[in-house]
Amino acid sequence: MAEDIDKPQGAPDPEAPSGPGGPARVPDRRARGGAARYLRSSDTPWNLAGRVLQSRWRALTDRFQRDFMRRTLRIGVSARIYHPEPGATGLRSKNLQYLEESIAQWVMSRDVLVFMVPTVNTNGLLHPSNITLRHYARHLDGLVLQGGADVSPMTYSETPTRPEWNGDRARDLYELELLHEFVDAGKPVLGICRGCQLINVAFGGTLYQDVATNLPGSRPHVHDLYDAHRHDIVFPPGSSLAGMFPRNQRAVVNSIHHQAVKDLGRDIHVEAMSDPDGVVEAIRYQRAPFVMGLQWHPEFHRAGGGELLDCTPVLDEFLRAARETRL
Repeated sequence: MAEDIDKPQGAPDPEAPSGPGGPARVPDRRARGGAARYLRSSDTPWNLAGRVLQSRWRALTDRFQRDFMRRTLRIGVSARIYHPEPGATGLRSKNLQYLEESIAQWVMSRDVLVFMVPTVNTNGLLHPSNITLRHYARHLDGLVLQGGADVSPMTYSETPTRPEWNGDRARDLYELELLHEFVDAGKPVLGICRGCQLINVAFGGTLYQDVATNLPGSRPHVHDLYDAHRHDIVFPPGSSLAGMFPRNQRAVVNSIHHQAVKDLGRDIHVEAMSDPDGVVEAIRYQRAPFVMGLQWHPEFHRAGGGELLDCTPVLDEFLRAARETRL
């Protein structure tokens, strides 16, 4: 070992076999570049650094795409509002905000997270906050407007023709702001029953305050059977719902509404109508990626079959829009 160490680099090995021209030379690995043999002959430090940076960029983008597609969607659901009863105590004396379990379960059936969006009050005396509905529109991927109390006729510049049709003006103002924030943010909105009516009103449309009174020749659209009450609908040719249900020229849905769309709002198109009376049963706003209202309650329909229309394609279209339009 000592002799090897002391021997000059590149010197002939006296023990190596000799050839015709004398002792054979041992290749000098250091002179040949050692580990650099795998490099291209044209490589320079600059183009090598460029390839390294490209490789790392591809790894980062691949990871981002995987995380982007795997991140669970976050869908907001507007709150139903319970107003305090005069003279009541306990919970009945408080403002309550809640959602119906069935709507949350329907949306979550596609493995997405559901968040109820509360009303906000930046002027609160007890617990003031700078959070607004715009923050929810910014951080959530889509919005569902659930059913509930009547839309107030005052919201579309009419006077209630009966006291029991006053509706919930406070909820109207909250949901109108919420709707416009999501539309402005480019996020999809799906309105259910009252939510369908609110979408029409939000863009300048009006409602029949009571279908039975305003359209005496129509079939019953509300009944003591509640969600067990149902009727036929048809999809206009060329509508997006007709495209989602190509095998269903007509379908059966539940019917739980005494109000209905009257005058269409700006850029609102009809997506479904009750048959045979022609009452509007679904609408879509044309100047946004996805803003649709269904007059019936798809969350009460069984997925995969049964007499009532399986509305899973509508949910899937809504969630696809949510994934495509999120930041």
